[in-house]
Amino acid sequence: MKKLCLSILASLALTLGLVSQVQADEYLRIGMEAAYAPFNWTQDDDSNGAVKIDGTNQYANGYDVQIAKKIAKDLGKEPLIVKTKWEGLVPALTSGKIDMIIAGMSPTAERKQEIAFSSSYYTSEPVLLVKKDSSYANATSLNDFEGAKITSQQGVYLYDLISQIPGAKKETAMGDFAQMRQALEAGVIDAYVSERPEALTAESANAKFKMIQPEPGFKTGEEDTSIAIGLRKDDDRISQINASIETISKEEQVALMDRMIKEQPVQATTTEENSSSFFSQVAKILTENWQQLLRGAGITLLISIIGTIVGLVIGLAIGVFRTAPQSENQFIYLIQNLLGWFLNIYIEIFRGTPMIVQSMVIYYGTAQAFGINLDRTLAAIFIVSINTGAYMTEIVRGGILAVDKGQFEAATALGMTHNQTMRKIVLPQVVRNILPATGNEFVINIKDTSVLNVISVVELYFSGNTVATQTYQYFQTFTIIAVIYFVLTFTVTRILRYIEKRMDMDTYTTGANQMQTEDLK
Repeated sequence: MKKLCLSILASLALTLGLVSQVQADEYLRIGMEAAYAPFNWTQDDDSNGAVKIDGTNQYANGYDVQIAKKIAKDLGKEPLIVKTKWEGLVPALTSGKIDMIIAGMSPTAERKQEIAFSSSYYTSEPVLLVKKDSSYANATSLNDFEGAKITSQQGVYLYDLISQIPGAKKETAMGDFAQMRQALEAGVIDAYVSERPEALTAESANAKFKMIQPEPGFKTGEEDTSIAIGLRKDDDRISQINASIETISKEEQVALMDRMIKEQPVQATTTEENSSSFFSQVAKILTENWQQLLRGAGITLLISIIGTIVGLVIGLAIGVFRTAPQSENQFIYLIQNLLGWFLNIYIEIFRGTPMIVQSMVIYYGTAQAFGINLDRTLAAIFIVSINTGAYMTEIVRGGILAVDKGQFEAATALGMTHNQTMRKIVLPQVVRNILPATGNEFVINIKDTSVLNVISVVELYFSGNTVATQTYQYFQTFTIIAVIYFVLTFTVTRILRYIEKRMDMDTYTTGANQMQTEDLK
């Protein structure tokens, strides 16, 4: 059984390419979402000058990527894209996980307090995106959006511009533009504030959308509309980067953006596709993107399997320790109390804080505070393991306390030590009793890996979200993701049920008693 598990894990690691890591010294590590076309997007090959995404078999392209290639060339480096969620970009930079941010980021006053910015490499223009069949499709000015439910991306200047629309209902900011497009198509919002290239992309990709360029437009400052490269404040390469940017004229910027809009891998929704059935659309998405989704599912499964196993071992070890009798030796007694106090803190912290917060603190915080540079996959496994261990500790403790006290007394009467009692009598019963709860933790881990995208782990949800931004068919894509999650959790549950039945089977034989009965006759 051990050999089988190790073989499976090794195969998964090899398949997903986790055993190969690039040397950061050779590369200029550039952080971006790779899901914000035409500025940046994800694709499956290196066509049109795409750049490799670190830790995956995919590539990134777009306006930001082409700028990154020029900057890297001028600095004598090879570009390497680190795919990261928007909210994780600044922590990734300040902790040294990436060298710079090239992700359509504006140098706002708030961001300047944390990081430095280069000269502007593009000037954006704020617009609104609506549905063609909505009451706001013929709007020409900001006043026409009175009463409309409007939002934008969290942490960007675009969200603050909503206050300039008289009578508009300012909805809660959303994490990325994929969420906003989905909300707009579903009718949850009436419009969202975007930048002209992104709105043009959405309009051309989805026949239901329409870009509104109001006149007069939004009042913006130069620091808002300018898009610059984010750098650490102590980065002395900023003068070289600014010199490289200055060689790109305004005309070249416009021409490059126009080319990226044409080259982006957007699957436009044609009349034929709109008339096709929902399941036909799902089948098409699955056929064209199954490799990307499979890699994401593999990462999710790998992290959850190892995390659950390691967490179970941690839970068993701590559970045995916490139920051990207090030593009569004063020194050992003191050590037991100190260690017990430390373990209680560990349990309370990791049970009382969300995994997404733990991920940010452990992955970025350790690098920033102690200079510890963890591999993102190993960090993800570590985070899931210690989080699971905190929960499993209480589960194991409950399983130990559920064992009849008479068994402990009988073992003591036979002269068995605490360790012998636990190993030979108690733990075999505990493992069987906690198996359903362990299976539940496994299922939770499969689902909770979706938060690990904040530390650049391209798991199932992150992969699926990337596909959704490319196809603009959000409901169909997330239906596929939901089915994959269900298949994974359902399969795990059935396997554990089978193991439970195997452990419940009687293994003894009645042959000896039958023979004795025959002899008596």
